[in-house]
Amino acid sequence: MFIHRSSIPAALALMAASASQAQPTAPTVVAAATQLERVQLAGRHYDNAIGSADAASQGTIRAELLKSRPALRPGEVLEFVPGLIVTQHSGDGKANQYFLRGFNLDHGTDFATSVNGLPVNMPSHGHGQGYSDLNFLIPELVDRIEYRKGPYFARNGNFAAAGSADIAYRTTLDQSFATLTLGQRQFQRFVGGGSVALGDKRLLGAVEVQHNDGPWTLPERLRKRNGVLTLSGGTRAAGWSASAMGYDASWNSTDQIPERLIAAGSFNGQTFGRFDAIDTSDGGQTRRSSLSGEWHDVSSTQATQVAAYAMDYRLKLFSNFTYALERPGDGDQFSQQDSRRVYGFSASHAVEHRLGALPARSEIGLQLRHDRARVGLFDAVERRITATTRDDAVRETQLGIHGQTSVELTPWLRSVVGLRADDARFSVESHSNAANSGSASAQLLSPKLSLIAGPWARTEFFFNAGRGFHSNDARGTAARIDPKTGSPVDAVPGLVAARGLELGARTEWVPGLQSSVALWKLDFDSELIYVGDAGATEPNRPSKRRGIEWNNRFVPAPWLLIDADLAWTHARFANVDPAGDRIPNAVDKVGSVAVTLCDLGPWSASLQWRYLGAGSLVEDNSVRSRSSLTTNLRVSRKLWAGSELTVDVFNLTDRKVNDIEYFYESQLPGEAAPVADRHVHPAEPRTVRVTLKLGF
Repeated sequence: MFIHRSSIPAALALMAASASQAQPTAPTVVAAATQLERVQLAGRHYDNAIGSADAASQGTIRAELLKSRPALRPGEVLEFVPGLIVTQHSGDGKANQYFLRGFNLDHGTDFATSVNGLPVNMPSHGHGQGYSDLNFLIPELVDRIEYRKGPYFARNGNFAAAGSADIAYRTTLDQSFATLTLGQRQFQRFVGGGSVALGDKRLLGAVEVQHNDGPWTLPERLRKRNGVLTLSGGTRAAGWSASAMGYDASWNSTDQIPERLIAAGSFNGQTFGRFDAIDTSDGGQTRRSSLSGEWHDVSSTQATQVAAYAMDYRLKLFSNFTYALERPGDGDQFSQQDSRRVYGFSASHAVEHRLGALPARSEIGLQLRHDRARVGLFDAVERRITATTRDDAVRETQLGIHGQTSVELTPWLRSVVGLRADDARFSVESHSNAANSGSASAQLLSPKLSLIAGPWARTEFFFNAGRGFHSNDARGTAARIDPKTGSPVDAVPGLVAARGLELGARTEWVPGLQSSVALWKLDFDSELIYVGDAGATEPNRPSKRRGIEWNNRFVPAPWLLIDADLAWTHARFANVDPAGDRIPNAVDKVGSVAVTLCDLGPWSASLQWRYLGAGSLVEDNSVRSRSSLTTNLRVSRKLWAGSELTVDVFNLTDRKVNDIEYFYESQLPGEAAPVADRHVHPAEPRTVRVTLKLGF
C-alpha cells in the first residue's frame, strides 16, 4: 500500500513498531492516524484512519476492542470484522460456521485466516474444504486483527476471495496475568501468561485449560488444553521470533435436530426439547501442534521478511445428521478423520523508489505450502468404525508468487497494481478404491487494481478490482467413481476463479465520527463443494453476489465508543435452472451495534446487539431461515493495578433463536419414510460468566 510522501517516516516507524509481532506475510505499511484528534480517540480500538488503507473494507482491530466485548467462543473474535457473523452447529470443539458477504462459508471456505503467522484453513480436509478451526486461539494474547475483504490484495491467495483476517499474537506482555472464568453449566476456564527478559531476548509463555458442559441435555464435556511459547530477539526494526504451540480437545456433540421432533415434544417415549440430542454418541477429538519462526528487517526505505512453519494436526469427528435414513438398523453415524503434517515458507521484500518523477513502493513475495494428509470417511456406530467409504493419502502443494507497485500519480490520486500467480499440485492415493487415485495440477493468474483518491474534506474514495480463487478438494480432482453409489463422476478443476469489484468511501468529515461505505460484487465460476458427509464433490452452478456495507465508529466523548456495522447482500446463481436461483444459506442481512463505555472511574461496560438475517434454505426460496437478534453485555470493574472483575451475559434477553438452520431429508427411527424438514441448532440461552483477572 502506498502512502503520501509526508507520511512515509511516520508509517515506517509504525511498521517497525509492529514488526516484532509480524506474521509470515508481506509487511504492511500503515500511515499514522493523525488526521483527526477526536477520531484519534478510537485509535485505542481501530487503526483505520484516513490514508491507512487501500479499500474501504480493509482495516485493523486492536486488542483494546477485543477486551471491551464478550465472546462466547474463541472464533467469535472474528465478529469484530464488520459484516462477519460466527455461529456453531455442533460441539464447541468443532470449527465454527462463518457468514460474510452472502456466503455461508461453512467452516472457512473463501475466508482465509491465520493466527500467529500460521494458516488456519485446511485444504482437502476430512470434514470440509478450507476447514478453519479457531478453537486453539487464546484471545488474551491477540495484539491485532488485520482484515481485508474481496480479492483485491496480491498477498492473499487460497480461500481469500470473500476476505481474510490475520490475527497477530503479542511477543511480550505488559505484565504477567492469571485469569479464572466460572459460568453456568460447568463452564470453567483458566488462562495464565507472562513474559521475561533473557539478556537481549524475550520469552513469552501462556497456558489455557477449559471445561464446559453447555446447555445441552447431553453434557458437552468439552475439555481443552492449550499452550504457547514464544522466544524473540533483536529490535522492532530488525529482529526475529520463534513460537511453539500445542492444543488438544475432546467433546460430545448435540448436532442439529428436525423441527418436527421439537414440535412433537417426545422421542422414543421420552420428552424431547430444543437442547436434546438424537445420537448421544456424536462428538470428536482434535489436536494441533506447531513450530514457526519469522525474521524481519525494516529500514527507512525497505522492508524484508522471511517466515517458515511446520504443523501436525489430527481430527476424529463423529456425526449423525440424517439419523436412520441410510442404515435404519444401526443409524447413520459417520466418522470423518484427518491426520496431516503441513509445511510452509514465505518471503517478501518491499522497497521505496521512484518511477520517473513519481514516488512509488514495490513489493514482491513468495508463499509455499505443502500438506501431507491421510483423510477418511467411515460408517460408525457409537464411535465404533463399521465400514469404510473413503480412505485417501493426499499430497497437496501450493506455490504463490505475487508482486505489486503503488504509485502516487498526483497529490490526490494513488494507484496499486498487482499480479499474483498460483500453481497447485494434487496427488491422491486411494486406499478404498484405486479408480479414485491420480494426480492433477492447476494454475491461475490473478491481476489486482486499486485506485485511491483524496482526501478531500477528510474523505477518500476507493475503486478496487481483482481476481481471486479457492482450491477444490484434491480428492475431487482425481475422482472417477462416486464412493457411495459407485456411479462414474467427472473430475473437477483444482482452482476455481472469482472476480470482484468494489466502490468505497471513508470519511472523517464529522468530528469524532468515522464512516465507510462499500458497494461490492463477487462472481464465482462455480460453487463446487466437497461434501465431507458423502465423500464426493457436489456439482453446483456459477454464482453472483453483490451488496453494500456501511460501517460507523463514533467517539462523541473520550469515554464513549459507538459502533454500528450493517450489511445487505443479494446472492444468486448466475444461470437459469428450474430448481431456482437462490443460493442456500446465503443470508441477506447482518448487523452489529455496540455501545462501549471506557474507564468511567474503575468501571467499563459494553452492550452489543447482534443480528443475523434470514436466508433461503432451498433454491426456489420456498423455505427460509428465521432471523435472529441477540444481546450481549459486559461489565468490568478494576480492583487494583492490573486486576479486574468482569461479568459477561450472553443472550441477555434469553431469546429462543437458532445458530443455524438447514432444510433437507432425514428419517428418525420408527419413521416409515424420509421427511424433508427444517433442521436447527439452537443458540445458547441466557448465559452468565464471571472472570477474575489478576496481574502481577
